[in-house]
Amino acid sequence: MEDRIRTTITDGVADVRLVRSDKMNALDDAMFMALLETGEKLKSDSAVRAVVISGEGRAFCAGLDMSNFGRMASSESAPAKESSVTGRLAPRTHGIANRAQYAALVWRDIPVPVIAAVHGVAFGGGFQVALGADMRFVAPGTRFSVMEIKWGLVPDMAGMFLMKGLAREDIIRDLTYTGRIFEADDALAYGFATRLCNDPYAEALSVAREIADKSPSAIRAAKRILNDAPDNDAAAILLAESVEQDKLMGGAHQKEAIMANLEKRRPNFGG
Repeated sequence: MEDRIRTTITDGVADVRLVRSDKMNALDDAMFMALLETGEKLKSDSAVRAVVISGEGRAFCAGLDMSNFGRMASSESAPAKESSVTGRLAPRTHGIANRAQYAALVWRDIPVPVIAAVHGVAFGGGFQVALGADMRFVAPGTRFSVMEIKWGLVPDMAGMFLMKGLAREDIIRDLTYTGRIFEADDALAYGFATRLCNDPYAEALSVAREIADKSPSAIRAAKRILNDAPDNDAAAILLAESVEQDKLMGGAHQKEAIMANLEKRRPNFGG
């Protein structure tokens, strides 16, 4: 897995780096599996308080490896092995998703905030992986594309679902039907970029460290509310706020947050 993704954890911040830089971090089967394995490990690591995902080299992720398209065109079947994410896609392997979809959705299931630091290009599947993060910090000049239509395909890594939570439907249709490349400024205007940064990796790490200094219980509760409350269901969202707040009030992390503020010191939330 380390020839595709390397992860280091320091002071509660998981630094996840796509390291297939010679291929602009393109998604081959090994990269898909590395994304899944990394995400699954982080989901269960209670010491992790924030995650940054980025790509080494010239790009965040250039999308599906070109060799996969060659195999499709020649009608070659994918290797028949349990670890493969290629092949038939309709069977559900991860709850409501298949393996390829979960390579993007797993970042939503990690119970702490995930920041994607995006530079170079984020095309096709790479764009969809970035969409799975809570936030996207983007370098000026970064290019994006919902590129699947170029290859006679539709977005199939949860892109349709994830885009709907961020941009207007007519914009999503425009980008999906045309596959046109759009720039960082457009991504910000559309709602796909959270902020533009000259050094998105450094800024993402800085924000992740800031989050890691907040109450872990409150951060996880906030992500649960944002993930789980149905859109436009005011009653469900209001109830979720109240249920989570009841759990937090008077707890050890909340008391420490209060004392740290009153004593003007850095909080110590323990392991």
